This record gives sequence, structure tokens and C-alpha cells, in this order.
Amino acid sequence: MEIATKRLRIYCNRQEICAIIIIDIDFSLKGVIYLYIKKNIRILGIDPGYAIVGFGILDYDGFRFTPVEYGAITTDAGTDFSRRLRAIHEDTEFIFEKFKPDCLAIERLYFTTNQKTAIDVAQARGIVLLSSAMRNIPVSEYTPLQVKQSVVGYGKAEKRQVMEMTRQILGLANIPKPDDAADALAIAICHGHTSRFG
Repeated sequence: MEIATKRLRIYCNRQEICAIIIIDIDFSLKGVIYLYIKKNIRILGIDPGYAIVGFGILDYDGFRFTPVEYGAITTDAGTDFSRRLRAIHEDTEFIFEKFKPDCLAIERLYFTTNQKTAIDVAQARGIVLLSSAMRNIPVSEYTPLQVKQSVVGYGKAEKRQVMEMTRQILGLANIPKPDDAADALAIAICHGHTSRFG
């Protein structure tokens, strides 16, 4: 965009910065001013799992978070595992199509003593990553320690502290339920803070 007057020209790169070039009547350059144009981003936070996949969607303008939606994808324990993955895929696709996030923030997978559980979670996590990749949506991964540090300011915070701070940051009356949804919202907050300051 370019707006021309006798004394002013404004150039915008259609992103976040405008340059205002001040020109005197004799066309001599008098100064340049750069303005920050606020631009919201929509973050999809995911707490991966195969029984429950927590999700939280936030709009973020660089200063404040606005909750859009949160909840959980659930699968039945007695169902064949491949069908559970299909259910996760279908519901994940619905979330991406309905809410159209700009970025995905997901918990980084870490191995526990139960390798079978870790492998199953990894497969379910891959479903979400594929949905993001098919849309060329950037993905950021965060460890639980990073999320706690970002949300509470203390990497060894208790789970309840993280959930309560998530509620306060988002201005919610109650802590989001289920817990997996609260975790997903905390991951989304972590990404917002990291993208601003990181």
C-alpha cells in the first residue's frame, strides 16, 4: 500500500511494519518513522495422547490472549488402536478446518519407563503433526519444563499452579476441564510468550 501527499508517503509491507517517510515541499527527506501494526495470530495448543488429546485455541495480539475454544478428543479404551487413531485424525481435521490456526504448539514427546505407552502416544502425536504439515502450518514443540517456566515463571511448578495461572492469564472463571485441555492452553500460552520474546 502507498499513500502519497505533498509531505507524506506511507509504505506498508503488509506484515507488521509501516514506514512513514516525511518529505518536505521541495522533496527533501525530513525523516522516517516506523510503526508497529498489531497483528493477531491464532495458536492451536495440543497436549498429545491416544486416550485423550487436549486442545486449546487462543488468539494472541502480542499482549493479550483471547480464548477461542478448548476441549478434548477422546477415544474408547476397548476400541482397536487403529480405529482410535482414525478418530483422532477425523477430529483433528475438524479442528483445523473449523478454527484455521496460524501455528501449532505441541508438547515435546519424552520417553517414560513405559515404552509401549510412549510409542502409542507418538503415533497419535504423528496424526496431529501430519494434519499441520498438510496445511504448511508451522509447528513448535515445548517440554513440560518450558511450559511451566513460561506460564508460572518457575520450571518446577506443580500442575495445579500451572492450571491456576492458565486460568488467570486467560481471564476464565474456572480452571478449564478436562485437565488435558488446560495443559493444551498452557502450551499455547507458552508459544505466544516464546514467539514474542524468543
